Amino acid sequence: QVRLVESGGGLVQAGGSLRLSCSASGSDRSIHVMGWYRQAPGKERELVASITSGGSTNYADSVKGRFAIHRDNAKNTVFLQMNSLGPDGTAVYYCSFTGYEYDYWGQGTPVAVSS
Repeated sequence: QVRLVESGGGLVQAGGSLRLSCSASGSDRSIHVMGWYRQAPGKERELVASITSGGSTNYADSVKGRFAIHRDNAKNTVFLQMNSLGPDGTAVYYCSFTGYEYDYWGQGTPVAVSS
């Protein structure tokens, strides 16, 4: 089993930056994708960015060029660097690790972007 804990959320002005962290404890060797999702008020959860065990990344069109996902394998941590945040960035951000049998989720970290 794997436990995920997100951190780094908070209040930021439009145009600002935040870096989210997702620390994993436990072990599941089948994990092959790590990702960040977000859920804005009244909206469905959506994929923001993901990174595979091979290092391939994928981004939602709305964040391309502004957000970057990377990982530190030694620390079992995945980061999401968010730059040029706009009001549409206001959401709860969740970390997720995908294994062959289980999907693991963190509890979420809220981000609020003020205009």
